[in-house]
Amino acid sequence: MTTDIRAATLETLPDAEAVALRMADLLIEGVLAKADGPFRVALSGGSTPKRLFEILATPSRAKLIPWDRVEVFYGDERHVPEGHADSNHTVGQSVLLSRVPVPAQNVHAIPTVGTVEEDARAYEKTLQTAYGATVLDPEKPLFDLVMLGLGTDGHTASLFPGQDVLKERTAWVGTAAPSTAPYERITLTYPAIRSSALVVFLVTGSSKVEMLERLIEGDSSIPSARVTSEGRIVILADRAAVGEGA
Repeated sequence: MTTDIRAATLETLPDAEAVALRMADLLIEGVLAKADGPFRVALSGGSTPKRLFEILATPSRAKLIPWDRVEVFYGDERHVPEGHADSNHTVGQSVLLSRVPVPAQNVHAIPTVGTVEEDARAYEKTLQTAYGATVLDPEKPLFDLVMLGLGTDGHTASLFPGQDVLKERTAWVGTAAPSTAPYERITLTYPAIRSSALVVFLVTGSSKVEMLERLIEGDSSIPSARVTSEGRIVILADRAAVGEGA
């Protein structure tokens, strides 16, 4: 049964550090709980995920994870050259992936070598190869865990307001060219995010108060509130984001 955002579990934590620590625990628990097959995770960008990566790379936590069973993907990417400072993969690689024994073949960066459309289709093929099919099965999640953020305009991944990708119902990967943010984008679509065992929103800071309220209410006028999952949805928010101050 599909879970929509109004059925999400909200966990309020003291601060951004606590949010990152809780996310680390959820990821570790998920990997250890999966009996067979790879644990497929879609990472996100931003300051809280960066802190999460730092936490996961610490020896005490890194040793808890069987990295050979983890397959790393990304929820979205800016269409910038490899190694660019604004690339989600650049951050993920430098802060986490280069510091833990995850096999190189298990890391799937979103390509940015062709046109944005060509690279989106290439990434969809990568996902289909990992999944073993070209059609998503509600009983077989594509992702074990999808990490998402929440923008002050209500976007998540690169599902920005007013973009055609919001209407996508079949493709797993789409494109966006938001006027409110730099760079063209490649992003998972709603169908790909829905094919998940667990979706976790990471929401921190007082600038997110209004959008977090609208997200929890299921305000479908903002892209993030249209996210669904075949599994669970959890929102990890700090006190500032829920309006309780720092």
